[in-house]
Amino acid sequence: MNTRTQASRHEIAAWFFAGAVLIGILQWHLLPSLLAGLLVYQLTHVLAEHLPLGAHLTGRRKAIAVALLGAAVVLLVGLAFFGLAAFFRSEGGSLSGLMGKMAEIIEDSRSKLPDWVAGTLPATVDDIEAAIGHWLRAHAAELQTAGKEAGRTIAHLLVGMIIGALVALREATGKAGNGPLAVALKTQIQHFGDAFRRVVSAQVKISALNTLFTALYLGAVLPLFGVHLPLTKSLIALTFIFGLIPVLGNLLSNTAIVIVSLSHSLEVAAASLLFLVVIHKLEYFLNARIVGAGVGARAWELLVAMIAMEAVFGIPGVAAAPIYYAYLKGELTERGLV
Repeated sequence: MNTRTQASRHEIAAWFFAGAVLIGILQWHLLPSLLAGLLVYQLTHVLAEHLPLGAHLTGRRKAIAVALLGAAVVLLVGLAFFGLAAFFRSEGGSLSGLMGKMAEIIEDSRSKLPDWVAGTLPATVDDIEAAIGHWLRAHAAELQTAGKEAGRTIAHLLVGMIIGALVALREATGKAGNGPLAVALKTQIQHFGDAFRRVVSAQVKISALNTLFTALYLGAVLPLFGVHLPLTKSLIALTFIFGLIPVLGNLLSNTAIVIVSLSHSLEVAAASLLFLVVIHKLEYFLNARIVGAGVGARAWELLVAMIAMEAVFGIPGVAAAPIYYAYLKGELTERGLV
């Protein structure tokens, strides 16, 4: 058990300040800025460690090099976001095309499904469109607000990335407060940044494995049996992107794959469901190693944290839960409390 000395008043103050800031970030809808800033900071930090900046550059030259590196990271991350958006607007990865295809599949598959299942589904595409239209009318005010918030979110992302680069630059120049509270706050920031890095690193590995297995199934196994599903590229891309969301992401991507499999036959849909179940059972062992080594949390712990934070903060709480939980558990573990 950890035998660290009792926390100082400055450390306790830093914990309360960090907790208030993290709650305020969710309350004031600043999570995109936080995640974008952390992403740029961590990428800049990792690249700076692997480049010979520390060994051959010092002082002003090192600051300039880190500034240029941070600017390059901001540019690359921005281009990645735009490239992803362009892919999903393209013919090969169209989200609207995937949703339309899924609606058609649901309609065409009613005769293949048991009555108790078919009875819960809309009868025709028109019924689906009517249900969607009713939902849109019921949530018109929320959607209008979301549209207005889109531009603000983009601005928040950009500002967050710039702040992340500036923080990396400040760390490289070694300019920071030396007071006890400043040191305690810096320690908490570093711990939260480490939690973010561990969660993202673990989840990217898990998502990449899941995407690899899915791509092999959709692009190699099914074609061997003469089955060519539509919008395969979109499904593979969605598998990776949704896979970055712990637990919930796999449920979303798996649902899309099973529904699209229905376009061929009920047997293919059953095979897809069986494949996904088997793969995810296998991934439990891999996840235990990856997440256990990286985050120190089991799947059920993350699920409980996600449900609790979703109930309080909505969808942003789901995205923030793994990082917040990893940070909290890391602090408790360091003190020998868990």
